[in-house]
Amino acid sequence: MEHNSKYTSEQEEGQEQPKEDKSSPLMEKIQQLGQTNVPQLSQDSKIHCLTIVGQIEGHLQLPPQNKTTKYEHLIPQIVAIEQNPKIEGLLVILNTVGGDVEAGLAISEMLASLSKPTVSIVLGGGHSIGVPIAVSCDYSFIAETATMTIHPIRLTGLVIGVPQTFEYLDKMQERVVSFVTRHSNISEEKFKNLMFEKGNLTRDIGTNVIGTDAVKYGLIDEVGGIGQAMRKLDELIEINKNNSEELIQ
Repeated sequence: MEHNSKYTSEQEEGQEQPKEDKSSPLMEKIQQLGQTNVPQLSQDSKIHCLTIVGQIEGHLQLPPQNKTTKYEHLIPQIVAIEQNPKIEGLLVILNTVGGDVEAGLAISEMLASLSKPTVSIVLGGGHSIGVPIAVSCDYSFIAETATMTIHPIRLTGLVIGVPQTFEYLDKMQERVVSFVTRHSNISEEKFKNLMFEKGNLTRDIGTNVIGTDAVKYGLIDEVGGIGQAMRKLDELIEINKNNSEELIQ
């Protein structure tokens, strides 16, 4: 008996203890998020949440240390939202510094043309090309402490110093101004005044608009948080449902 137990203990000692798989999904969650479980929208939720954070990445790839939202990731998501009959409304959450103008306008146009109710909420910041994205939804909210920087379009890198370059830049700026004024209650004159204001930004012309001011200027519909945004989206979904039922009858 002693021999058997000794053999067994030696065998147990010789066995390698199972190593913790560092590549497991559980370990990845702990490393990235500091917790094992992240609350998600329930499977039967009729609302989809789309987050636009960091810098909006367009045709050029940004350095890996930059927090980015890639437009080639967002566009298929928006198409899928339009096609999915289970999704009845879209909540867009913004905390962005802006980024590529054409990528931002592409996202804005897609959100504006969705047939489903959409609500946006600016938390922290919705700067630069984040402004058209914020106003593209059916109804927009801004947190009381959130800000939106309105400034003229700028070019970085090599610029060819010919009149055509400045004409192109002016036309691109007109596209942004036109979109914002069509999808919000701000007048073109007021928006341009904010855009070309001097003395508000340290290294640029433009204006930093805080929550209540954004509503006062007619840029954003209402000051509010996530609770108000969800309630408004539920309200718009109900209106959309009733309109659809009336059309069927």
